[in-house]
Amino acid sequence: MSLDTKLDEAAVTFADLGLKPEVLQAVSDAGYIHPTPIQAQAIPLALEGRDLIGLAQTGTGKTAAFTLPIINQLMGGPQRVRALVLTPTRELAVQVDESFRKYAAHSGIRAVAVYGGVALEPQTKALRKGVDVVIATPGRLLDHLERQNVVFDDLEVLVLDEADRMLDMGFAPQINRVVAEIPKYRQTMLFSATMPPEVEALSRKYLRKPHVVQVGRRSMPASGVTHAVYPVPRIRKTQLLTELLKDKAMDSVLIFTRTKHGADRVVRDLRQAGIEATAMHGDKTQKERTRALDDFKGGKIRVLVATDVAQRGLDISGITHVINFDVPQEPEDYVHRIGRTGRAESSGDAYTLMSPDEIAMVRTIERVIGQEIPRVSVPGYDFGTTAA
Repeated sequence: MSLDTKLDEAAVTFADLGLKPEVLQAVSDAGYIHPTPIQAQAIPLALEGRDLIGLAQTGTGKTAAFTLPIINQLMGGPQRVRALVLTPTRELAVQVDESFRKYAAHSGIRAVAVYGGVALEPQTKALRKGVDVVIATPGRLLDHLERQNVVFDDLEVLVLDEADRMLDMGFAPQINRVVAEIPKYRQTMLFSATMPPEVEALSRKYLRKPHVVQVGRRSMPASGVTHAVYPVPRIRKTQLLTELLKDKAMDSVLIFTRTKHGADRVVRDLRQAGIEATAMHGDKTQKERTRALDDFKGGKIRVLVATDVAQRGLDISGITHVINFDVPQEPEDYVHRIGRTGRAESSGDAYTLMSPDEIAMVRTIERVIGQEIPRVSVPGYDFGTTAA
């Protein structure tokens, strides 16, 4: 890419993308002037009604890349369900809903999020009251379809958000059942961080001659993130974590564990060490998960320990550090986890605690992301050290 092209991209504003004044006003209210690369490329295509596949790392603004053109398209039309966004998790559904509410502030467009873990009745009332956009997890949406709480006869736009994650979670049968209930002739947009064969097959099935927008190399971590691997015996990981968290620069820390039990154990050990932390995972009720997330986002708690339920889609500004307490088994999961920091071209740090049995997994991650991650040896904690 030439320097002139880079300068042209940097000069693009949301006003150049063809959005209506009401939408531009909401974008301005949110404090944005320049679109991210995925937004700059995807929004004009979406406004043309094209089917598209958007491939980009987490934290690059994919959500606004489809919410803005949908709001633009639906303005002034009848209040019926004309757009559907499918997401893999409750947290992401809530986040997409927040994005619609923010950018639809001057448009009159109404959206509702429906997901499991909470009562059906309030969602039923919201759906029957009349909405333009439904944001849903597949299972809960099927519950509402079976109860005839929502119909898609007038649907114009379908979005499959974080498609790779939805397939990883086994939602393919539910997605097929949902799509069978919506009009064949529609605009379909698929957004994903990666493009494994399963997602390619899904796109061939549901998209018509899609335009592919890809920003960055697949399986590449976000720029602006500094990586480090800390070799440590497994039995001393908690002690090393406690030492690292003494650094005052660790203002907002997201820690990933492989299991729910592991997340609870890390929280318990940190609290015993005088470090306030909270856990978020699939065994928590929706109320508990929402409270944990709100406390973390609001700065009440600086340490959130989570399983991979939090690795996708959560847009939390200001996360200074992501720590892999357990090395992820899949290299792509490493990319998604550390994408929680360094978002929207900001900077952040990603630390990985590596026990001897995890060396091979770290080397696989390095091959996939195309870079060697520096090792940081902490005196008294490196391999071979077992004394306290």
